[in-house]
Amino acid sequence: MTGSTPTPQELLTIAIDVARKAADTAYRMRGEGVVVAATKSTRTDVVTAADRAVERQVLDALATLRPDDPVLGEEYGEENGGGATGPTGGGVRWIVDPIDGTVNYLYGLPHCAVSLAAEVDGVVVAGVVRNVFTGEEWTATVGGGAWRAGQRLRCSTETDLGQALVATGFGYDAARRSHQARVVAGLIGHVRDIRRLGAAALDLCLAAEGRVDAYFEKGLAAWDQAAGGLVASEAGLRVAGLRGRPAGPDLVLAAPEALFAPLHDRLDDLDAAGGP
Repeated sequence: MTGSTPTPQELLTIAIDVARKAADTAYRMRGEGVVVAATKSTRTDVVTAADRAVERQVLDALATLRPDDPVLGEEYGEENGGGATGPTGGGVRWIVDPIDGTVNYLYGLPHCAVSLAAEVDGVVVAGVVRNVFTGEEWTATVGGGAWRAGQRLRCSTETDLGQALVATGFGYDAARRSHQARVVAGLIGHVRDIRRLGAAALDLCLAAEGRVDAYFEKGLAAWDQAAGGLVASEAGLRVAGLRGRPAGPDLVLAAPEALFAPLHDRLDDLDAAGGP
């Protein structure tokens, strides 16, 4: 499948096959025992041997299936294919998070996933998120909807922010977590409740099928949100940042249209995109 740009569905077919095998490897390695290989931004921001092994497996698989495509991964950065020019210069780029929710994986908590997305000219067009422990799998193609277990996903129909169950996440830096805790403290009295589950890609997928009503988080990288963000948007959620900005490191907010404005305004008042 080299040469002309494949369709989103063709890219999704590749992504599903690669992600399933990667998730199997992560699950097997968890059973063999977790080895912390390194830390990144802080001592609590761990990298396991499985993170590296799974990402290398994905890179090797894509190098065989799509040798000209560059790949952006959390552990190894960007590896260029034989001829593609990058995310906005034509062709396909893959974005992989080998284990989203590494701390959950470290502790054996069943909320972590392999996330793999394909973008064309800088636009994510296909994505898959697969839970390492449970095998639950969410997929989406641009314009083709979001799906799990053969069922098309629709986001929550909740219209009252006071009745909304909202998911969020915290960064690894202590100063950032403290700021995010203040945001949560200012928000929790205005919503039904808040959930912090620890894996952004899965949180976006849960929002896509209404298992939470909305989700927000500061500090997400491309690999955290690429596949899950597409699943969320294809399920009807509005995925954006604050004050007209696109979703990105400053903030990712995913909410149904009826909840987006009131949640956006509350988060803006609380300076959710600010702080460290």
